[in-house]
Amino acid sequence: MYKISIIIPVYNSDKYLDDLFSSLLKQTMKFEDIQVIFVDDASTDSSVPIIRKYKEKYCNVELVELDKNHKYAGTARNEGIKYASGQYLMFSDSDDFLFSYSLEILYNKIEKENADFITANYINADYDGKVWDFPIFNMDKYKDFKLDIKDYDKSFFVLNSSVCNKIFRRDFIMKHNIRFLEATPAEDSFFTNSCFLNSKSVYYIQEPVHAYRQRNKEEKSTSFNCDIKYFKCISRTYKKIYDIFKEHSKIGFYRYTYAKNMSYMLYKFIDSTMLTYDERIEVLKDMKWFYELSITLKVGACQEAQSMIIHKILDSNYDEAINYCKLVADIRTYLPKEIRESMSRPNSDMYHNISKFDSEYEGENNV
Repeated sequence: MYKISIIIPVYNSDKYLDDLFSSLLKQTMKFEDIQVIFVDDASTDSSVPIIRKYKEKYCNVELVELDKNHKYAGTARNEGIKYASGQYLMFSDSDDFLFSYSLEILYNKIEKENADFITANYINADYDGKVWDFPIFNMDKYKDFKLDIKDYDKSFFVLNSSVCNKIFRRDFIMKHNIRFLEATPAEDSFFTNSCFLNSKSVYYIQEPVHAYRQRNKEEKSTSFNCDIKYFKCISRTYKKIYDIFKEHSKIGFYRYTYAKNMSYMLYKFIDSTMLTYDERIEVLKDMKWFYELSITLKVGACQEAQSMIIHKILDSNYDEAINYCKLVADIRTYLPKEIRESMSRPNSDMYHNISKFDSEYEGENNV
């Protein structure tokens, strides 16, 4: 049995596959202890021939080819789980890469703690692979610790939605039949939250284990190319995530998760360059339910500009909301990348304001 099965959805990633695969070959863990499962999702570039070369050379590399209709990553990841035989599961995006120590420290931690899964720090990288100066989570503030769903101070903050900076016990995933949503974005957020809600033991590692490549506009990054289908789908996904927290009577924790999602999603909308004016109106109407939760859950916006936009959405004044979005989008084009990225995360003041109402939601499914 392999120690780890790492599942990698692939779609037109021929520029980056060698970087990722090289990072796997350089792991301090023995490469033969790792099962590498590439799942091609109808690529039209040279991705498949590249992977076939890996497969010819290494017996622990597998290539799974889906049909010729491109889907979101959830389908590819679910298919990869079927082929996984490792004791633990990991996931990576095909344009990202890992550090040489990543698999070993994740494996050692989940073995030591007998945990259901481990989540770790991660760091952004430019489209050319240059790693940024600082990881996402402050290493002085967030040391290694055990997560607790009653902990609104740290646990919610380090539990990001991505599955790429985590390792999961395969038996735990199979026991609870946890799978990714298919044909929709944010499928990893649903998966991660489902794992957390069903888990008994989860730990955080302060060391960054995953480099997340920030692809620019010219490379058709989804940060700038979210179309109307994306927003329609993610609205449904966020509703499913909200529903699973309600089912587990964990609305108290969800309020903090919602704060992150609200800020993140609003900037996705602001930054998108693929929506017509009429489509923007349609998206705001479709997602109004989501922004109404800010009132229901007593979760305010993390910046004044966001607050102004959300109030216009709640008043159904979509024209002015869009005008505010344009102003913010213009300003963001002049800001350094680190500032733009940090704007999408709530600050400590916002979390402090959320905490004032914790007692109203603790242990209650009253929303």
